[in-house]
Amino acid sequence: MNSRTDAIINEIEKVIIGKRNVVERVLMAILSEGHILLDDVPGTGKTTLALTCSVVMGVQYQRMQFTPDVVPSDIVGFSVYNKATGGFDYKPGVVMTNLLLADEINRTSSKTQSALLEVMEEGQVTVDGVTHQLPKPFVVIATQNPVGSAGTQLLQAQLDRFVIRLQMGYPDFKSQVEILRDRQKVNPLDHISKVISGEDIIAMQQEVRDIHVEDSILEYVTALATATREHELIRLGVSPRGALAIVRMAKAHAYLEGRTYVIPEDVQQIFTDVCAHRIILNPKARVSELSADDILRQVMKQTKSPDMGR
Repeated sequence: MNSRTDAIINEIEKVIIGKRNVVERVLMAILSEGHILLDDVPGTGKTTLALTCSVVMGVQYQRMQFTPDVVPSDIVGFSVYNKATGGFDYKPGVVMTNLLLADEINRTSSKTQSALLEVMEEGQVTVDGVTHQLPKPFVVIATQNPVGSAGTQLLQAQLDRFVIRLQMGYPDFKSQVEILRDRQKVNPLDHISKVISGEDIIAMQQEVRDIHVEDSILEYVTALATATREHELIRLGVSPRGALAIVRMAKAHAYLEGRTYVIPEDVQQIFTDVCAHRIILNPKARVSELSADDILRQVMKQTKSPDMGR
C-alpha cells in the first residue's frame, strides 16, 4: 500500500466508520482529477464524508444546498458595477473553492445543473466575457437523493461527467454500534487532523498521471467498453469519455496499491463503479431483473484480460 494514501484513509475512517471501500474510491477519484456522485438515501453520511475529506486534505470547502430557487449565478458568480472605478467587479460563486459539496443536485433546475456540469468539465468560469480559473485542486462531490423525487430534475446523460458514482449504504451491525458509542459525548470531526495539503494533492495527481499503462491494458479497456456497446441488454454503452475514466481510475487504484504501473486487476476493481451509471439498459434487462452491476460483471467475465507476464 501507498503509505501517504493509507494515512489519509485511516484519518478519514476515524469519522466514516466501516466504509473503507467507499473512502478508497473517493480518494481515487480525487487523485484521478475526477468528480464524485454519491447517490443514496438521507442520513448515510454523504455530507460528513465530504467535510471530513476537506479537513484531512487541508483544502477549502464550500457546501451548496441545491433547491429550485438556486440560479446559475449562485454557482459561477456575477459582475457588480463599481462606481469608483467605472468597471465591473467579479463576485465569486460557490465553485471558487477546492472541494464543493453540491448537496441534492437533483433538486435544482436543469439550467443550474448545467452551469455546474460545465464548470466541472472546463475547470473555469466565464462571466460577462471574462474567464476566471478555478482553484486547484478542484473537486465536486455531488449528492443525489433517490427518495421523494417528485418534481426533481434527475441527472441522466449528465451522469457521464462524474468519474464515479457510489452508494454509502447503511453501516453493518458492528459499525453502527461503534458510531453510536463514539458520538455519545463528542463529535469525531473535532478530533481529526490535517494529513496533507492542497499542494500535496496536486503533486499526487501528477504522480497518478505518470503511472505507466501498457498498450495491452488500453486494448483491454477498449474491449470492455466495446462489449458494453454491443451487449444485447444494453441500449447505451460506455462512451469514449467513460473509457478514459476507466484508465484514470485504474491508475489511481495502482497508485493506492503502491505500484507505478497498471495491471488488469486495477481495471477490474473499479470497472463497475466507473461504468454502472454510464450505461442505459434496455427493457429486456429489466424483464430479466438484472442490474447494471450484474451485466457489467458479466462483461468482465466474458472479456479476456491480458497476461502481463509479471
